[in-house]
Amino acid sequence: MTRYFNTEGLCTPEEHYMVRLDDRMAQIKRKLVDRKKYFVINKGRQYGKTTTLRALAAYLAEDYFVFSLDFQRMPDEKFANGNTFSLAFVNMLRDALEQCEDEEAQKLYGMASDFIAQNPQIEMDEMFKLLSRMCRESARPIVLMIDEVDSAGNNQVFVQFLALLRGAYLDRDQTPTFHSVILAGVYSIKNLKLKLRPESEHQYNSPWNIAADFDIDMNFSPEQIAGMLSEYEADSHTGMDTRAMAEEIYAYTSGYPMLTSLICKRIDEKIMGSAGFEDAKKAWSKAGIDKAVDMILKGSNLLFESMVKQLDTYEDLYKIVEDIIYCGKRIPYSLEEKPINLGVMFGFLKEENGRVTVANRLFEMCLLNMFMAREAIRSDVYAQGGSDRIGFIKNNQLDMDLVLEKFVAYFTEIYSQKDVKFIEKYGRKFFLLYLKPIINGSGNYYLEAQTRDERRTDVIVDYLGEQFIVELKIWHGDEYNERGEQQLVDYLNYYHKNKGYMLSFNFNQKKEVGVKTITVGDKTVVEAVV
Repeated sequence: MTRYFNTEGLCTPEEHYMVRLDDRMAQIKRKLVDRKKYFVINKGRQYGKTTTLRALAAYLAEDYFVFSLDFQRMPDEKFANGNTFSLAFVNMLRDALEQCEDEEAQKLYGMASDFIAQNPQIEMDEMFKLLSRMCRESARPIVLMIDEVDSAGNNQVFVQFLALLRGAYLDRDQTPTFHSVILAGVYSIKNLKLKLRPESEHQYNSPWNIAADFDIDMNFSPEQIAGMLSEYEADSHTGMDTRAMAEEIYAYTSGYPMLTSLICKRIDEKIMGSAGFEDAKKAWSKAGIDKAVDMILKGSNLLFESMVKQLDTYEDLYKIVEDIIYCGKRIPYSLEEKPINLGVMFGFLKEENGRVTVANRLFEMCLLNMFMAREAIRSDVYAQGGSDRIGFIKNNQLDMDLVLEKFVAYFTEIYSQKDVKFIEKYGRKFFLLYLKPIINGSGNYYLEAQTRDERRTDVIVDYLGEQFIVELKIWHGDEYNERGEQQLVDYLNYYHKNKGYMLSFNFNQKKEVGVKTITVGDKTVVEAVV
C-alpha cells in the first residue's frame, strides 16, 4: 500500500508519511510515566493527541499494562448519573481488554466481566474498588489513558469521577491504584470550569490540582518535518531540497501538525502535475508551498471553522486577536486572563517574548481574511480598491507604486480630517482593505510577526510569485522615519529584494502628502505619506 499524507484522524507510520515520534515517546515515559505522574495532554484541535496516545500505548507496553479508553465513544446518556457512567466505564474497559490476547489481559477481562454480572447497578465508589483490585493483581503497573476527556456529556458526573480519581491517586501508597494517569482533550481539566453551568460551579473544587505540567513540545521542528519529507522523497524521487522545503513549511505553520501535513497533502495530491507544476521538483518548491497555502485559505477545513467559531463565541478573545492583527498591539502574556487562556488552550494563540501572538502564519492569514470579509461587506475602502483594480494589473504583474499613489489620493480625500486616534487605529486596516480586492484571486498577503508593533507593521504581498515588502508605520518624527527606512532596508536584505515600500500615516500639520522614490544604500524605497 502506498503511503500518503493524512490529515483526518489517526496517523500510523505504516500507512502515512508522518513525523517520527520516538523521541517524544521517550520523553513522556522518562519524565512523566516512569515518575508516576498524573498529567493532561491539552492541545488544540487536530494537534495529534490521539496519534500520540496510540503511539505511547504501544511504546509503554513492554513495561506497563495500559488501559486505553476514549470518552468520545461513550454516548451522552451514559453521563446521566454516577451509576450509568460507572457501568459504561467498566463495560468500555472490559471491551478494550477483550481485544488483548495475552493471559494477563484475559485475567483482568474476567474480573471486569464478573463484576458487571454481579452488579447490574454500579456505584462510582464500587467501580474504583474494582479498579484498585485490578491494579493490585496485575503483574505489571497499570497506566490509565483516556482520550477526549472533555467530550463528557454531563460535566458534573465527570467532575465527580475526577474527584474520586484524585483521591485514589493521593492514597496510592496505601491502596493500589493506577501507576500513572494520562488524560487528553482540548479543554484541560484545569479549565473545565469554563464548560460548567454557572449554577454548578460549586462542584468545581480542584479535583485536578495534582496534575503535573505537560511541557513536551508537540509542534514539529524543521528537522522533524525534513525527516518526514525525506521518507516521501525516498519513495517519490522529486528532486526537492527537503531541508529548504521543511523551513518554508515551518515558516507558515510553526510546526502545527495538521497544517504541516495539509500543505504536504495539497502539493502531493493537488498541485504536482497541475498547470505550471508539471515537474515534480517545481511542485515541491516555495512556489508550490505558496500555491498550497492559497488553496488552503480559499477552501474550508474543520480546524479553521473551529477557530472562527471560538472567536465568535468569546467576544473578548475576538477583540484581542483583532487588536494583535490590525493594530500590532502588544498584549502581555498571562494565562490568568480568561480570553488569553482560552486562545492558548484552543491552540491559536501562543507566548512569544512575553507577549501574546497568533500561533502561526497560516492561522493569522485565515483570521485576517475573515476580518477582511466581514469588513468588506460595509467598507467603502474595499469597494474603492475593487473599482481601481483593473489599472494596477499590467501583463499579470502588480504595479505596487501605482497602488500606493491611488491609496494616498483616496485616503487624503476621504479620511485626512479624521482625528489622530482614529487614523492610528484604523489607518493600516484601511490600506489592507484597499489592497485585498486588488490581489484577491491571484495573490495573498500576511503581516510579518517579527516586525509588528503599535507603530510599525510589515506586510508581505505575494502576487503570482512576485513579492513586495510594504512597511506601514505611524509617523513619529524625522529621526524615527530614518530608522524606519533602515529597518526596511535590513528587511529587504533578508528577503533578497532591491525595492521596498513605506506607507506613513503622518499627523504633522506641515507634512508633504504624496509619493516619492528615494535611495537608501543600494536599495530603492518608495515612500508614501498620508
